[in-house]
Amino acid sequence: MTDDRFALDGRVAIVTGAGTGIGRASARLLAARGADVVLAARRVELLERTAAEVEALGRRALVVPTDVTEPAECEALVAATIEGLGRIDVLVNNAGGTATKPHEEWTVEEWRQVVDLNLASVWFCARPAAARMAEQGGGAIVNISSGASFLALPDVAPYGAAKAGVNSLTRSLAAAWTPRGVRVNAIACGAVRTEGYAESGRRRAIPDDAVRGPGNAMDRVGDPDEIAHTVLFFASDASSYCSGQTLWVNGGPRAPATT
Repeated sequence: MTDDRFALDGRVAIVTGAGTGIGRASARLLAARGADVVLAARRVELLERTAAEVEALGRRALVVPTDVTEPAECEALVAATIEGLGRIDVLVNNAGGTATKPHEEWTVEEWRQVVDLNLASVWFCARPAAARMAEQGGGAIVNISSGASFLALPDVAPYGAAKAGVNSLTRSLAAAWTPRGVRVNAIACGAVRTEGYAESGRRRAIPDDAVRGPGNAMDRVGDPDEIAHTVLFFASDASSYCSGQTLWVNGGPRAPATT
């Protein structure tokens, strides 16, 4: 029998921001590959929708309403996972988001909210999860970053800074935890057709399928499922020799114009 290195049978995954978009798609795919899934976010009704989809695939789903900007709630999320499903093998730090507006319009409070949601949450969730993973012999953490971490996008400056921090934190945590069996990797997403992307476009009167930002050689917006398959790669044994990496999934670099 061929060894399926993408199989997740017997494993338990936490997915934050699991009610919509990339989080929802990732939860479904991880379940389809055999994992039981813990679903975390603030909007319970959306988590319950994802839970029904996970259970329809024959896997267990545990809904844990969580504000990932609060350290105590992140610790409670990990504790609820252990209590409800017995272990934790995968953590997908997907929760995030931003507003889009000129840099002079950002308030101090908005800066703090964006940094807490996109960067501090990774720190708050990863530390208690990694401690449990190390105790049981290993695990995988997948952090969802953004191409904004590499680009100069003035209308999302706090978000880009926070996601650049995620890339750096990914490397630092990998250096600390890989020797203990916990791999840490990140995915820097390009334009993806999520609820947040569509809402940002509506505010700016831009079509949902418009490619925003430079460098997309495919000239199309990605689907959440395409990011989910990259999550599966880093969550599974298919990436057993990868740690501390940030993979930019963005439709490919566009060649410069020539004359």
